[in-house]
Amino acid sequence: MLGSTHGTLTTDSRRARVIACGEQRPGPVVHDRVGDLDVSGRPLYADVPDLSRFFRPESVAVIGASDAEGRPNTGITRQLLAWAERVGARVHPVHPTRPSVFGVPCAASVAELPAGQIDLAVLLVADPLPVIGELADAKVRFAVAFASGFAETGEAGAEAQRRLADAVRRSGIRLLGPNTNLNAFEHFREDLTGPAIALITQSGHQGRPVFALQELGIRLSHWAPTGNEADLETADFLSWFAERPEVGAIACYVEGLKDGRAFLLAADRAARRGVPVVAVKVGRTETGARTAASHTGKLTGADDVVDAAMRQFGVVRVDGLDELQDTAALLARARAPLADGVAVYSISGGTGAHAADLATAAGLRLPRLSEGRQAELHQWIPEYLSVANPVDSGGHPVGDPRGRKIIDAILADPSIGVLICPITGPFPPLSDKLVADLVEAAEQTDKLVCVVWGSPVGTEAAYREVLLGSSRVATFRTVGNCLKAVRAWLDHHAFASGYRSPFDEAPRTPSPSFRKAEALMRPGRQLSEHGAKQLLRAYGIRVPREQLVTSAAAAVRAAAQVGYPVVMKASGAQIAHKTELGLVKIGLTSASQVRDAYRELTDIARYEGVSLDGILVCQMVEQGVEMVLGMTHDDLFGPTVTVGLGGVLVEVLHDSAVRVPPFGEDQARAMLTELRGRALLDGVRGRPPADRDALVEVILRVQRMALELGEHIAELDVNPLMVLPRGQGAVALDALVVCR
Repeated sequence: MLGSTHGTLTTDSRRARVIACGEQRPGPVVHDRVGDLDVSGRPLYADVPDLSRFFRPESVAVIGASDAEGRPNTGITRQLLAWAERVGARVHPVHPTRPSVFGVPCAASVAELPAGQIDLAVLLVADPLPVIGELADAKVRFAVAFASGFAETGEAGAEAQRRLADAVRRSGIRLLGPNTNLNAFEHFREDLTGPAIALITQSGHQGRPVFALQELGIRLSHWAPTGNEADLETADFLSWFAERPEVGAIACYVEGLKDGRAFLLAADRAARRGVPVVAVKVGRTETGARTAASHTGKLTGADDVVDAAMRQFGVVRVDGLDELQDTAALLARARAPLADGVAVYSISGGTGAHAADLATAAGLRLPRLSEGRQAELHQWIPEYLSVANPVDSGGHPVGDPRGRKIIDAILADPSIGVLICPITGPFPPLSDKLVADLVEAAEQTDKLVCVVWGSPVGTEAAYREVLLGSSRVATFRTVGNCLKAVRAWLDHHAFASGYRSPFDEAPRTPSPSFRKAEALMRPGRQLSEHGAKQLLRAYGIRVPREQLVTSAAAAVRAAAQVGYPVVMKASGAQIAHKTELGLVKIGLTSASQVRDAYRELTDIARYEGVSLDGILVCQMVEQGVEMVLGMTHDDLFGPTVTVGLGGVLVEVLHDSAVRVPPFGEDQARAMLTELRGRALLDGVRGRPPADRDALVEVILRVQRMALELGEHIAELDVNPLMVLPRGQGAVALDALVVCR
């Protein structure tokens, strides 16, 4: 199957084991702090629904069941009967005119169902709304609504979905759908062993490639087709799957998130448990976002924010369904790496060099093998071939006992944790012998062995029988997917080993700064620069020495106290872009210049019709790196914090990084490493390194503002934030604040 990771792939369940001895996790853990709120009143821990009776009900009611040939409900009823038999559930068909359906006695209405004994109701009706109250009276726990025509169709459908959601909320029933399908009731193979993939999709068709991995020996435990998510959403299933001991990884196809905060709490739960989450998230482009909205009726969210939020909580974002297959399968089945070094081994120098280039570009580390190791390899490989890494055997040694010795020697190197062997196409007998040696070597090592079988045919015995018959080799069909999956595997374990939940440290009560800042808020208005800087001061963010004055004489006195040279700026709540209006004067070095500047600034303000609260006389700060730091609101995730190159560069380069509070110092530092212009902070062309520690501290203080003032501030923009040389701090030279 093209694009599939076949690390534990086998059609013989007796041979199914875990790549590199991966293990299942302990049983479910219920967090005892569910209900805790942060300083803004938002939950800090995921409230995990008990979905056991949804996936394994003891009794199922099928509302609208049918056995009339040619009717859509008939096929669905037949599938539900087969599924119920497999899971050991009793079926209660409901139909107003039929005494039985497929030989099973039929209830005429929901009211005739045994009260309190139905775990799951499947609604095969065009309008599920009238049925919800009846199900509540019967004390049904879960319901599934297949009907379409809701939020995916426009505003009228969205209103119908809101009414449905309200009814479900009042009823106490948990609803899957509407606009969902039968994927939760598929035939899951029960003969496969090892950690499983749990699947969440908003489009059932998009989950088919992952579901098909079962035919290649990879276990799937659950499939949640969430549809429009009027009630149960991706986050609910993500949280519950993270607690399941059989789940080794969670694969998601997400078109839109119902609640960004709920998704982050669920991802946090998975991260705490060390369960990898791999997601395709639609909406990288405007076209994709529009299409997703028409399909599921959800917000897709600003993509850079979605990307950053996922990265914060260790969610591996991939682009294609083939990558979703490969990465989820590897993360589910492979144990933590023993080393992060990657060795590339091939029977062709060109193949090895190409793969090594791609691996390096993918961010993988290819350590040079030691001189001793190279000398050992040259016992079996001609001296004129390179064995430093990548290792080129030249082809012929793989056809005899030398081939296995080469593989063992590479795996024995302590710097190597992964061996990747690209086989561009079948070349019997060499390729067959190479595959057999790789499989045997993988059986005797705890290191990861990956094979890329590049043949477009995929019917060769070396691939279908030997590689797919191995429980220890991770087999890929493309080099690109192999490298992305390996990178994700290494990154996940590095992330998981040091993960500390930011929600544990999130503030529960307002700081003293909040009380000061609250008094400065002007609901629905923009603060003047002076007011904005007072807000920054309240949170301990340094601003230049400055004074607000209302006369030329006061400006001269202020300049003397601040110290020449000075900057003078008009300050008023209506001013957003002072420079464009000529309301900034820099480099003033004398009293006469200050007096002239005061008159000119006030004249311009009168001409432009700008109301002033005064003129700021500011310390001039020149030496440093100009950054921009801001806070705004995302439709999905709420307050977000952004940092980037400041001054005019922010509009030219758009070089920025974003995070969703709460986050800690590690994430603040990670934001800086993501910037393309990060070298400016290290010092270039003889300039001293900038004070990164001070910049990180300001980021964290703005994050605290976002947490405490997120409901008060629509936008905060500090530009420029001048980051001074190391040890000298950072100064907010200008600030704009718009209140909500």
